[in-house]
Amino acid sequence: MDKAKALPSYLLQRYQGWKATGYAENQTWYRRLAAEGQRPRAMVISCCDSRVHVTSIFGADQGEFFIHRNIANLVPPYEPDGKQHGTSAAVEYAVNALKVAHLIVLGHSSCGGVASCIQMCQGKAPELENQDSFVGRWMDLLRPKYDLVEKVEDPAEQQIQLERQAVMTSLENLMTFPWIKEKVDAGTLSLHGLWTDIGEGSLEYYDAKAHKFEPV
Repeated sequence: MDKAKALPSYLLQRYQGWKATGYAENQTWYRRLAAEGQRPRAMVISCCDSRVHVTSIFGADQGEFFIHRNIANLVPPYEPDGKQHGTSAAVEYAVNALKVAHLIVLGHSSCGGVASCIQMCQGKAPELENQDSFVGRWMDLLRPKYDLVEKVEDPAEQQIQLERQAVMTSLENLMTFPWIKEKVDAGTLSLHGLWTDIGEGSLEYYDAKAHKFEPV
């Protein structure tokens, strides 16, 4: 591989600043993490969106969360077909190796992946219909839920509702993994669905009894 380049100067400067302050002031903690390994209590599945900062939302330190990010925080259904499955592999490692107690799916406002799904479902994004579109095929996971929001007249509200449905899709698909269902049924693992409004800083959780998202 001869195409890789050195870090941009602004990132190098930020690293050097962190090493001189953040790391230097917490060196013992970092060395303990390195020596003893990670013991996160929760896994968070969130979107790749750069505006979604999981550790900031919960004030978490290194080692607290096992985090997996992908487009629109989606989890595919259990599919042991011998092929590569990045999200499923992350979930398997978190549950079976790290033995986390909580699986959290975090959706968010203004999600570009969800917006692309809406465009695709409305026939306004033919490029996403192509078989070589990785985004389009990934958003096929959410596509069936568009039927639930199709008649919502306000585009902004329709987007929000489908973002919440993305969270629900992931929760439902997580329960198709036999070892997740077994642990949930045994009470040793819990599932949580969250949605955050980036602009307002608000957080909602899915209330299974009320069958809707409620403010935290």
